[in-house]
Amino acid sequence: MQTPHASTGRPADTVRPRAALAMAPEAADGVLDATALAALAELTDLVPPPALADFTTERARRVLADTELLITGWGCPPIDERVLAAAPRLRAIVHTAGSVRGHVGAACWRRGIEVSSAARANALPVAEYTLAMILLANKGVLESARAYRAARTREHWQYAGPEQGNYQRTVGILSASLTGRRVIELLRPHDLRVLLYDPYVSAEQAAALGARAVDLPELFAASDVVSVHTPLLPETRGLVSRELLAALRPDATLINTARGAVVDQQALTEALLAGRVRAVLDVTEPDQLPPDHPLWTCENALLTPHIAGSQGTELRRLAAVAVDEVRRWARGEGFAHAVPPERAAYLA
Repeated sequence: MQTPHASTGRPADTVRPRAALAMAPEAADGVLDATALAALAELTDLVPPPALADFTTERARRVLADTELLITGWGCPPIDERVLAAAPRLRAIVHTAGSVRGHVGAACWRRGIEVSSAARANALPVAEYTLAMILLANKGVLESARAYRAARTREHWQYAGPEQGNYQRTVGILSASLTGRRVIELLRPHDLRVLLYDPYVSAEQAAALGARAVDLPELFAASDVVSVHTPLLPETRGLVSRELLAALRPDATLINTARGAVVDQQALTEALLAGRVRAVLDVTEPDQLPPDHPLWTCENALLTPHIAGSQGTELRRLAAVAVDEVRRWARGEGFAHAVPPERAAYLA
C-alpha cells in the first residue's frame, strides 16, 4: 500500500500535482526559461503559459479551480480570501523571488498553505554587489577615477589620503538579514573590522557570524562604511535618521540596497550635497527619483537602478531553486526554503 505524501496528500508515484504560474509576464519570461519550464512540466501538470497576472479573469477562475500549487514571481497579485475561495485545492506556493509579503497574506497562513521563497538565493547577488561597493568605497575608486579623467594625467602614486584603502577599515552592517549575514561572510577574507546592529542578535551570535554587536549610534559613528540591509517595516521607516547620518565620519560611505524609505532621504541628500559623506544607492524613495532631483548630479552619490538583486544569469539561480522546491514538494519531502508565518513579515 502506498503512503500518502505529507504535503500533497496523494500516494507517491501517482498523478502529478496541478500547478500554475502567477506573476507578471515579464517576470515569467525573465526567470523561467525553456529549461525551467520543461522541468516544471515534468514534475507537475503545469498549466501552459501565459502566467496569471490577474486573478479576476475568466481564465484565471478556470485555472484556479483545480490548482494545487502556485509558482509565483514578481507581479503576482495578492492571494486573498476571494482568490482562495476560487482555489479550493491550493496547498502550496513556491515563490521565484524574495519577499512574499506582496502577495501572500494572512488568509494563506490561516488556510495552512505551505510557502517557499527564493529569498536566500536572491540575497547572494545583493551581497556580492555590496561587497564590491564596500571595497571600492574604501579604496576611493570613484573619486580617483573622476579626478584622473579630469586631469588626464597620473598623480603621484601616494597622492591618496592616509585613510584610503581596505586595511583595518571598519564596516557597519545594519541588520543580520539574509543579505546582511551573507555580506559579513563575504567580508571574512578581508582585513576589515565588522560591526553589526540588529536588536534580535546577541553579542555571542554576532561574534559567531564574524562581527561585533554594537548599538545604532556606535555603528554610524565608528564605521567607514555603513551598509543597510534591514527590511522596510513600520518601525524601520526612516530608521537611518538625520541624527545617525550626522554621526557618520567625514567621507564615510552609506550603502543602501534594502529599501529607500529606511533612510531619511532629505537628510542624506543634504549631507551629500554638502560634501560631508558619500553614498551608494541602489534604492531610493521613491524608487525612481524625479528628473530634477539633486542626487542625479551629486558627485558624492552613486545611483544604480535597483540592480543589486538577481539580474541576467543570476535569474537562473532563482529558477533552479524554484524547480528544486517543486520537486521536493511533489515528492512529499517538504520545502528546503520554507517561509514560516512568523518570519514572513521580516523578509525584505
